[in-house]
Amino acid sequence: MSNKNTIDKPINFIRHQINDDLDSGLHSSIQTRFPPEPNGYLHIGHAKSICLNFGLAKDYNGKCNLRFDDTNPAKEAIEFVDSIRADIKWLGFEWDGEIQYSSNYFPKFYDYARELINKDLAYVCFLNAEQTREYRGTLKQAGKSSPHRDTSIEENLELLAKMKAGKFSEGECVLRAKIDMASSFMCLRDPALYRIRFDKHHQTGNDWRIYPMYDFAHCISDAIEGITHSLCTLEFQDNRRLYDWILDNLDDFNKPKRPHQYEFSRLNLEYTVMSKRKLQQLVEDKLVSGWDDPRMPTISGLRRRGYTPASIRDFSDRIGISKVDSMTDMKILEDALRDDLNTAARRTMGVIDPIRVIIENYPEDQVETLQAPIHPQNEAMGKREIFFSRELFIDKADFEEIAPNKKFKRLAINKEVRLRNAYVINATTFDTDFDGNVTTVYATFDADTLGKNPADGRKVKGVIHFVEATKALKAEFRLYDRLFTLENPGKNDHFEQLINPESLTVTYGVVEPSMANAEPGRAYQFEREGYFCKDSESSDNQLIFNKTVSLRDTWSS
Repeated sequence: MSNKNTIDKPINFIRHQINDDLDSGLHSSIQTRFPPEPNGYLHIGHAKSICLNFGLAKDYNGKCNLRFDDTNPAKEAIEFVDSIRADIKWLGFEWDGEIQYSSNYFPKFYDYARELINKDLAYVCFLNAEQTREYRGTLKQAGKSSPHRDTSIEENLELLAKMKAGKFSEGECVLRAKIDMASSFMCLRDPALYRIRFDKHHQTGNDWRIYPMYDFAHCISDAIEGITHSLCTLEFQDNRRLYDWILDNLDDFNKPKRPHQYEFSRLNLEYTVMSKRKLQQLVEDKLVSGWDDPRMPTISGLRRRGYTPASIRDFSDRIGISKVDSMTDMKILEDALRDDLNTAARRTMGVIDPIRVIIENYPEDQVETLQAPIHPQNEAMGKREIFFSRELFIDKADFEEIAPNKKFKRLAINKEVRLRNAYVINATTFDTDFDGNVTTVYATFDADTLGKNPADGRKVKGVIHFVEATKALKAEFRLYDRLFTLENPGKNDHFEQLINPESLTVTYGVVEPSMANAEPGRAYQFEREGYFCKDSESSDNQLIFNKTVSLRDTWSS
């Protein structure tokens, strides 16, 4: 029975297809899968696919399994397997059943390859890479048959067995499907099904010397697992012909209820790249600090920067599913994050570019404990302690010798401001260094102005944040901007030369003492400054905070 009437989500073309398949009785329930190749860390484009596959299974009371399409040991590693598992769980999803690996099916893949040979639908080809390209033809010119295409079935079976036994060197030969060298779809011009690799596999060790190509293994893995709707991005649209050809020509799977592939547009996000190959190049060339660099669009990078699982799931819902490739505005991702953090993030104060303030009429050696809300719109979150004394830190940008205009709401000589959740102060004079930079501001405070409703009823328009000096903790602040200078750097052959030199700025300031116990990766709102999270590299001797996102959109400024 279809659940379509109980799903409160926009109906896209994939949901229409599922509804039709359930209503027609083709399937009684659905099963999707998330099938990453363990050759890199997942990025936010993969998060879109995760949310789609796991989300559909949840909405339709179906199942979604995790399968690693691990058919290329030269590029895969357990490190990537572990990171992918962690990312899926962090996003809030659980796969059904045990984790699957394409490598679990290697013996079956081999048997299916033999079946195609026995049907005279596959052959071992000894053309080298250059010759194969020449024989394949072009988009305007048909290909020509390999001289090995008409090798007998018996000889092809023997050659495949020798490939499996390691009797040939890497690149010496491949197993190819026998389809149509004149097809208008290049992927059907006798594509490779198996190639020789002598690399050790992270799951099967040295048991195998031949490995199936992705297009051969992927569709068969779907069929073995009972996948009903195989969802992938648009670059695999032409390959659907090969997907169907393989399943249609294997006796176990040539049936109506076999998997069918449906394509949707991949995520393209402004000012970054969404290719694992290009992301890996950034890491290997040390243009970023690693896969989890907070400037990276990887899930681990976003997590380290302070993004929340809820915000990424919300972002995936906001951008939707379509068949049209487009560039997604960074603002959509940031707005989803702000909406989540505005409700959930605890408040605190940090001064990123500090100057000292001395309250001359405040008692020396006295430190006062005040109360401030953890969240101004959520009293249930309670209060936090802040401190006040003769010496404070404020941000350098919050002081001007002379107020530039009447709308200036910060501190200036003979101009009052309220310190957030504390007293009203009035600046009287200041000190500078040899370069004329303000180092210390001298001020007085009004003891009757504590709280939001001062006793004298005086209204002060300006409110600035501060951190009390004696208990302040020194901190490093890492401020992030776009990783690249162009909106779509991936289109450039030398994209690595487009990295924004100001994508990371480091400053040093102070934070409230409670931030020593902040949880790494958890974003806090530094009032008036933005959202920040404690970095995983922080230590007892060095507090580091990553800027997660500003309080307002700055990407277009």
